[in-house]
Amino acid sequence: MQLDFLGDWKRSHRCGELRASDAGSTATLMGWVNRRRDHGNLIFLDLRDRSGVSQIVFDKERSPEMHARVEAVRNEYVLAVNGQVALRTEETRNPKMPTGDIEIIAGELRVLNDSKLPPFFPGDTNIPANEEVRLKYRYIDLRRPEMHACMEMRHRVTLAIRNYLAGEGFYEIETPYMTRSTPEGARDYLVPSRVHPGQFYALPQSPQIFKQILMIGGMDRYFQIARCFRDEDLRADRQPEFTQIDLEMTFPTEETIHEVVEGFLDAAFTAAGYKIERPFPQMPYDEAMRLYGIDKPDLRLPAMTDVKALLPPDAVETLLMDPALPAVAIRIPRVGELSRKERDEHKALLNEKQAAVLKFYDDFKRLEKGWPEAMAEVRKACGAEEGDLVVLAAGPKKDADTAPATGNGANERRLQRAAYAMLAAAGQLRLALAQRYATRHKAFEEKCFKFLWVTDYPSFEWDEDAGQWTFSHHPFTSIHEEHLGLLEEGIQALRDPNSALGAIRARAYDVVLNGTELGSGSIRIHQQQVQARIFEALGMNEEEQKERFGFFLEALQYGTPPHGGIALGLDRIVMILAGAASLREVIAFPKTAAATDVMMEAPTPVSAAQLRELHIALKE
Repeated sequence: MQLDFLGDWKRSHRCGELRASDAGSTATLMGWVNRRRDHGNLIFLDLRDRSGVSQIVFDKERSPEMHARVEAVRNEYVLAVNGQVALRTEETRNPKMPTGDIEIIAGELRVLNDSKLPPFFPGDTNIPANEEVRLKYRYIDLRRPEMHACMEMRHRVTLAIRNYLAGEGFYEIETPYMTRSTPEGARDYLVPSRVHPGQFYALPQSPQIFKQILMIGGMDRYFQIARCFRDEDLRADRQPEFTQIDLEMTFPTEETIHEVVEGFLDAAFTAAGYKIERPFPQMPYDEAMRLYGIDKPDLRLPAMTDVKALLPPDAVETLLMDPALPAVAIRIPRVGELSRKERDEHKALLNEKQAAVLKFYDDFKRLEKGWPEAMAEVRKACGAEEGDLVVLAAGPKKDADTAPATGNGANERRLQRAAYAMLAAAGQLRLALAQRYATRHKAFEEKCFKFLWVTDYPSFEWDEDAGQWTFSHHPFTSIHEEHLGLLEEGIQALRDPNSALGAIRARAYDVVLNGTELGSGSIRIHQQQVQARIFEALGMNEEEQKERFGFFLEALQYGTPPHGGIALGLDRIVMILAGAASLREVIAFPKTAAATDVMMEAPTPVSAAQLRELHIALKE
């Protein structure tokens, strides 16, 4: 087919904009052929762009030459059409289309480009089940209305957040993509330097140190829609490169930061057509673990209930429970009667590690036969109604039971670690049961947004594999002032999993939505001597501190103000608002679960010449 150039034609309307009020006018539309229907003397084309679809009519009697050209046109050809907007007859109106009251009677046509037969058609409702096909042909996938909707929502949400923060006095400041490697919880992506052989830049996991330096530099309020890079295992809500809403403030309290975050989230959700309730409730980490067994609770389902005090000693003994650990009731509403087969399948909901620290009892009627009065109290305590599933969960009795705490700090922390391991397994069981019976309780189906601030996280966590303490958030997080004594005590026992470091709580906070962590933040350490002691608690001697963070420790000595901030995942927010199952639906060019770009065919080998320039040799 002979192709045309656009020439001096200008688009008068987008394909989804024309309405009945435009009848009688002349319009010039440009877009892709979404569908073609040949009725002999009349050929109907649906022309599509990101705004929608308009029907174009080619009449052989009006223009035999143009009609002949259109006979060769197929889906995804690119056309420009000029013609008169006409009202459809009552019989041919299409109420399912916004432009269904009108059609364009073609007067002139330019075929701007043809198209190979695509692997799938953007206008079809049936898309390939194999997501890699969509990602390989992402330029076709992006033409789908669903993808347009996701990209539009991302734009509106981002713009609303940017405008809100600018209105609150924040400067938008860009920070470098090539920086030094610093410990922030995941592996860095490294960039070799040609100019400095054997040395590497790192792509930032977050702008953490830069934004703190901006506060030292007096910028007062900073934000950035920041690109971040982490070399970690992927899943549906994680990508190797992602976007976060990053902000930092001087002289804040936790409440100051919470108010700002709630404000821009309100603006974002309003832009997407939803209202949220403010202020968000707050819950300390320790309470979240007791009630939900997880630090990102999903409030759409009931919390776990501690029922240990309601169980008689013979029940604890007969059910082989560890008497020193909690016992909780898990309630999932409106599940109904379960079969023996369904209960047997519950065993597979726990992995081997979880099963080692948790024993559960899902046949509640059997428990009621053995201890009717106690189980009636359990039902009452957890608010169970007829048809609710109630599961009793506890630590399993071992050959040597967990010894109770005796007032000794180390023993209390040891017992707490064992209790939290058991509660975490119970929390995972609660979530697994909730997902398994989601179609029955229907708690996840409504657009219900349950926000929560989780506060006062542990500053340190014990790394079993390394046999040492590591940071829970990041090493620049401030601890509560009253815990400075615990820090000094803990530094004396760096290899003890029950040391005082486990009792230190940080001025850290996460914002959680429906069981998803949207963002993490903290009040930062602004005093050099405290920062050095935190590094020491992480096993860094003075020489290592100077080598890795010397520039930052020096910066802290030049009048650093108290400061704090937070970073929220923009991709996750848009994913939730769009109701998407994966981050890949709201990112224009995502990576696969194997961290590859199948469209660009990246990563790829590079030439020997490039490697020589970078002074890199690959091992066979």
